[in-house]
Amino acid sequence: MTATAAVLQRTTSSQAGTIEARNFSFWYGKKQALKNITMAIPPRAVTALIGPSGCGKSTFLRSINRLNDLIPGIRHEGDLCLDGDSVFASSLDVVALRQRVGMVFQRWNPFPKSIYENVAYGPRINGVAEGSSLDEIVERSLRRAAIWDEAKDRLRQSALGLSGGQQQRVCIARALANQPEVLLLDEPASALDPGSTQKIEELLYELKRELTIIIVTHNLQQAARASEFTGFFFTGELVEFGSTEQLFTSPREERTDAYITGRFG
Repeated sequence: MTATAAVLQRTTSSQAGTIEARNFSFWYGKKQALKNITMAIPPRAVTALIGPSGCGKSTFLRSINRLNDLIPGIRHEGDLCLDGDSVFASSLDVVALRQRVGMVFQRWNPFPKSIYENVAYGPRINGVAEGSSLDEIVERSLRRAAIWDEAKDRLRQSALGLSGGQQQRVCIARALANQPEVLLLDEPASALDPGSTQKIEELLYELKRELTIIIVTHNLQQAARASEFTGFFFTGELVEFGSTEQLFTSPREERTDAYITGRFG
């Protein structure tokens, strides 16, 4: 049994939000960014993706909800599956996929609208009309993102007036408003102060009870603190994947050990 299969076996297979890569490779034009990635990411847990800049972490993350489709000249081989179904299936509705797989980026990017309108945006375009239902979604999403107490008295004010850490949590609430199964985060705390970073990590701890969370981070301490599972990427390859404790304390691969101990990277 492979390490990824063993990890998956320890979870409940019926839980929604299981991501599986099957010999997945990816190219930007002639440049190959990912090489035969195979791993199963368990549901209802935080999985960290670590590795040097340019190693393929963000490319892999953005492939899961097909954001890379927006880039001309890309192609892939192999497959990525959500709950056993290919995200590249011709019958798949990409908009529906992105509702199921939310995304939060490195730099907070709230719309130049009120806090309320930021969070209500997704549900509204998906058919939720004005009224109590929308109000409930906004409040629930802001509470889940641990920003309700700071935002409840200024819902009609611009989200751009919040601090960076608060704006990032509004962006998380915006993603949560669509009731996703998976939440992808690409360096969500890299530009935040330590206090805001701690709030984001505490938030991930709460959200993992309901969601599959995948976080790309260059911060090894953050990966060790916030995740149950870790994948180490290097030059487009998945060098090692397993429990965070095992990978950080007794890595199986020399390259993993060298990166974690700071001998390169």
